[in-house]
This record gives sequence, structure tokens and C-alpha cells, in this order.
Amino acid sequence: MVFTKILIANRGEIAARVIRTCKQMNISTVAVYSEADQEAPYVKEADESYLIGKPRVNESYLNIDKILKVAKESGSEAIHPGYGLLSESAEFAEKVTQAGLVFIGPRPEVIAKMGDKIAARHEMSQADVPIVPGTDEAVASAEAALSIAQSFGYPVMLKAAAGGGGIGMQAVYSDEELGKAFEGNSKRAETFFGDGKMFIEKLIENPRHIEMQVLADHHGNAVHLFERECSIQRRHQKVVEEAPSPVLSEETRRQMGESALKAVERLGYSNAGTIEFLVDEQENYYFLEMNTRLQVEHPVTEEITGVDLVEQQLRVASDEVLSLKQEDLSIQGHAIEVRIYAEDPNTFYPSPGQLTKLELPEGENIRHELAVNGSSKVTPFYDPMIAKLVVHGETREQAIDLMAQALHKYEIEGIKSNLTMLKRIITHDQFKKGNTKTTFIQDYYLPTLTNQ
Repeated sequence: MVFTKILIANRGEIAARVIRTCKQMNISTVAVYSEADQEAPYVKEADESYLIGKPRVNESYLNIDKILKVAKESGSEAIHPGYGLLSESAEFAEKVTQAGLVFIGPRPEVIAKMGDKIAARHEMSQADVPIVPGTDEAVASAEAALSIAQSFGYPVMLKAAAGGGGIGMQAVYSDEELGKAFEGNSKRAETFFGDGKMFIEKLIENPRHIEMQVLADHHGNAVHLFERECSIQRRHQKVVEEAPSPVLSEETRRQMGESALKAVERLGYSNAGTIEFLVDEQENYYFLEMNTRLQVEHPVTEEITGVDLVEQQLRVASDEVLSLKQEDLSIQGHAIEVRIYAEDPNTFYPSPGQLTKLELPEGENIRHELAVNGSSKVTPFYDPMIAKLVVHGETREQAIDLMAQALHKYEIEGIKSNLTMLKRIITHDQFKKGNTKTTFIQDYYLPTLTNQ
């Protein structure tokens, strides 16, 4: 029996997305919102909505006690964490369970393990999943870092053990750079995360960022739903995502799928998750990290498989046996998603403010995920993503053409947005050729700004 009522511990477009599937499944929804989100569309779309605090996240969306209090008061049976915010907090998952509720996601100890980069690497190597050559323990000092870097050979990547969002990460190309970079990033990580531990790995140059979507139940069944290519990024955040990858051979796809399922088995993983890989020019792939939640870009997988991932999450969390079998899953056509940000397309700085117009392209095979409507005020308190536009075509070329047409009809006024940037990426020859490396923005987009 699937739940009758769930609370969504999130906001914006992902809250609206979860509500949509719940409505189709006749599950009542409870939304929580901050003072800044009182007029947000998802608040009205939910069956019940509760104010949980002031705009800043630590006073609202990260306030575990307030969220649990609302869950109890509203009679919710389970909590869907969405992505970001508390979705990868092992403490939150633990407290949800202790409160007698179901956390719609994996077990707290799995979240904790995958959230610790060093523990995650260890688990993956035990599961026989390829990992980038790197340190298994935190590096104690700049001197120790130097001898490790010399043994791997430059370039290397310095990473904060507790890092995220690109903080405490730096590519280093020489001994001279390393000393300064080690001290500086360790200090930053200490400031941001309360943990200055660093580790070092070999830098894979010009990689692609390709991830595998997995889904597992509590009864030992698991499937992967193929890959998503998410290489086009700015400031370590994805901007364009597609499925399948334009370059992956069938053999590498099969191997990556097998590796993803080995990881699931090793971890005793349940619910939806994503295993991110770096893939080099020879199609060698290396484990990057595991996201123990639904991803922002999950719609492209839904479009090519016909599977509603939120529905599957809810069914698995309510202890149903996975109805999907690997041999029943196949890739149908090609899907592309772009993230629409309230930001300056030249500087990437957030551009909060009052929307005065939002006109959306409509048509077959065009899908919208929206955090706003035409009269919304975009607040400065949260991630500046206001919408996602998703298209599906029989072929990649068709999907690109449809996306280009849709973007040209998409209108946002009142605030700056990255629509011009997205149009340039989608219509760029190198994008059409599938040359979507992680350096795409600096190689092909940023030069167009200086030429104006």
C-alpha cells in the first residue's frame, strides 16, 4: 500500500514536480515554505501548506525540528526530500525514521558513507568500480601533498573531503602552485564546512561528466536506467543535460551500467540514486561521486525510458517490489534539458527581482518544470534556477532542433536570465557535433562574449 499523505521537505520546481506525481497517485501532499516563498506556485498546488520560518535556509528549509513537527501535525506518513537542502543529510534521514516516518530515499548510513568522499572511494574500489588514482586518506600537510602529486604526475585536483558546490576544489599544474593552493583551499573548507581535510587525485583532462541513474528496492532488486551526459557546466553546476550521451559506445554503456549495479549491491542501496563518472577521450570511466537522491536532471531519463522516477521512489519507499526489469528497459529517442537561471548570462551573477512576463513555448514533446509564474518575485535567498525546459525527439538532431525552437519562443522579462546563453550553446556547431566536454563553456561560450 503506497502512502496516503506525504510531506515534501523542499521548495520550488522540485516540490511542484513531486506534487504532480502524488496527484496522479491520489496521495495528499503537504508543502512547507519560508516567508520568502509565500507566493510560490508549489505552495498553492499542495493540498496543505505550512509556514516554517524566515527566508534564510537555516531558519526554514534546513530546520529539521520544524519540518518534523509539521510532518507529525499534518499526519504525514513519509517525507520526500527533493534535491539539495536536506536531501543528502544522514542526520535528517535518521531523525525522520526515529520520528516513526518513512524517509523517501536510501538508509541514513548509506547517505553518510556516500557523502564522505574518502569513504565513497573506498566502497567503490571494494565494489570493483573504477576510481581515479588518488589518496585514500586525507593529506596531512602541504609537504605530504607535494610528494603525492609528484608520484601521480601533474595535473592533480585538490579537493576538500567535506566539500560541495565547487568549494575547496582546485586544479594544480606544478609544485609551485600546490603549496599555496593547499593552504588556501584547506582554510576555505574549514570556513565553509568546519572541516579542512584535503585529498588529492589525478586530474582527468577534458573529461565528460556522464552519470548512471539507478533504482533499487528493499528486496534486492535493482536496475539502471542508462546514462545522462551532463558535461556542460558553469562554476561546477550543470546547465545542459541530455540522455543518452551523444558519444558513448554500446559496450561502454553496458560496462558503466554493470559498474553502477555493482555499487548498488555493495552498498545495499535502495530508492533512486545516481552514480557520476568522469569519462576520458578513450572512454575509460572513473567514479566521481554518488548522489543519494533524485537529481535535478531526472526528467531526461524519464523521457527516454517512459518511467516516472518519483512514482518509483514512492513505491519503493512503501516497500513495494520493483516492477521494472533490466531487460524491459530500453532507450527511446533522445531528450535534452536546459536549466533556466535568473542570472546575468555574461557574469553568471544571480539576478533576483520581479518577473513581469513569462511566456512558455508549448507543443508536443516539450515539458516544463517551473518554480515561478509570470508574476513571481525571484528572491535572493535560494539557488537562482527558476525553471527547466525539457524536450524529446526521435533523434538527437530532432531534439536539438526542437530545443532551439522552444528557446526562441521562451520569454522572460523583469529579470535577467540565461536564455541567450542557452540558445548559443544549443545552436553551436560543437554542441551539434556532440563535443560536450566539461570545458565547453570556457572553450565555446565565453569567447563569444568578448567578441561582442
